[in-house]
Amino acid sequence: MNYFEAIILAIIEGLTEFLPVSSTGHMIIGSALMGLEPSAFVKLFTIVIQLGTILSVLVLYWKRFFKSMDFYYKLVIAAIPASILGLVLNDFIDSLLESPMMVGVMLVIGGIILLFVDKWFNKPTIDISDEISFKQAFIIGCYQCLALIPGTSRSASTIVGGMTQKLTRKAAAEFSFFLAIPMMLGASAVKLYKFFKEGHTFTGEEINLLIVGNIVGFVVAIIAIKTFIDLLTKYGFKLFGWYRIVVGLVIIAMLLSGHSLQIV
Repeated sequence: MNYFEAIILAIIEGLTEFLPVSSTGHMIIGSALMGLEPSAFVKLFTIVIQLGTILSVLVLYWKRFFKSMDFYYKLVIAAIPASILGLVLNDFIDSLLESPMMVGVMLVIGGIILLFVDKWFNKPTIDISDEISFKQAFIIGCYQCLALIPGTSRSASTIVGGMTQKLTRKAAAEFSFFLAIPMMLGASAVKLYKFFKEGHTFTGEEINLLIVGNIVGFVVAIIAIKTFIDLLTKYGFKLFGWYRIVVGLVIIAMLLSGHSLQIV
């Protein structure tokens, strides 16, 4: 991996991680177009640069993280279902990650759902995500389990889960941002542990690549979050639904035409 490839992947991560469009699907297309081989470091890179995107949430919403301990308890409760299921079904999930076709299909299915979600849940009563109950936080966490299927999108599943619990689109999106923090930290820790356990080490250049990737991801994610909230508030999910369908069909078409796509 060179610096250009690292910056492109970081831009993709920053743009798509918090949007309901599946960062995995975009990583597939981006890595395929660049001819990037899924080496141990590349796979680690795509996970660890999420730390930069986490920082963007902390910077944008830092005041929300000092309001009360209940806020942290709700995040922990919401993170439990996917964390447990991810550990129990780890091998099965890894097998799903070998199927780009699954990603393409789930992008299309999720896109179709987003076309109608605004009509299904059009009577929200909670405008601030901090006001949800512990039960609602847990239910949203259960929806997050759907994101274990590649191509579903963690953001999409948790935002829809929030809307089923009477959150406005904005409140559901913000809780999804907050919930990403424990999940991404956990994923990065596990990936780093496996990387070193398998005997890999970082070269000086790889450390620099990780630093550059996190900085780029941080800056792009801040822009993406602000833009996403504006678009979501004004136009709802249809724009993202159609976009998912197009990206999913592109992946499916590439696979059917003989292109070899791999999930980095």
